[in-house]
Amino acid sequence: MRGEPSDASEQVNVVLFGESFSILEEQPKWVRIQLDHDGYEGWIDRLQYQPLSPSYYKLLATTPLRVSLDPVQLLQGTGPTDYPLIVQGAYLPFLDAGTIRLEQQSYSFEGAFTTGKKDRADLVDFAFSYLNAPYQWGGRTPFGIDCSGFTQMVYRLAGHYLPRDASQQARKGTTLSFLEECKPGDLAFFDNAEGAITHVGIVLDDSHIIHASGRVRVDGLDHSGIYNAELGRHTHKLRVLKRMID
Repeated sequence: MRGEPSDASEQVNVVLFGESFSILEEQPKWVRIQLDHDGYEGWIDRLQYQPLSPSYYKLLATTPLRVSLDPVQLLQGTGPTDYPLIVQGAYLPFLDAGTIRLEQQSYSFEGAFTTGKKDRADLVDFAFSYLNAPYQWGGRTPFGIDCSGFTQMVYRLAGHYLPRDASQQARKGTTLSFLEECKPGDLAFFDNAEGAITHVGIVLDDSHIIHASGRVRVDGLDHSGIYNAELGRHTHKLRVLKRMID
């Protein structure tokens, strides 16, 4: 998903398999879309999506969410060359007995998946499944992910909703007054010199945090912010701590 209708425009997000959206504007090569799960808007190439009938689209909104757990999985379609790749965090619409259905097209799925709400221990495990994934602006996959994409996807795997950007996520949840109040799975937000929220990570035990900065990594966390032992300095200034789940 790009910020403007151009191949040269920056990537602002990634649309994953199974995510639905509405079309806001059309051009010969590009369409501007709004994702249903978080309302995020941007431009995609019109060759990169499959239109849905109104009846299927309505049913899709009511089906239980099942989410792929494998870093990458090959789906086998009914056509001789129909083998789409999906990544961890992709939705699996109408998954039943190993078969995914998209309108008249069906795909066999043999990978692991999760559904329903999980506890904090599972959420932290999901966070570590992205460990060392490279940083990519606008990314939401194990092959490239940004800080808020990381927290959004980890919470998705655990069955909880977060909006897309760190500044949006910081407006959710319950504010915590002290770092000592945090439990593993809570979120820590960090600001820049102008006071804008620009970074987010997931709090761990023993004054540590897992976050996407260069790669998904574990660093120290104190009242000042994130301490990178490799660099020997603080890299992010702590702004607010939030609890998103009980």
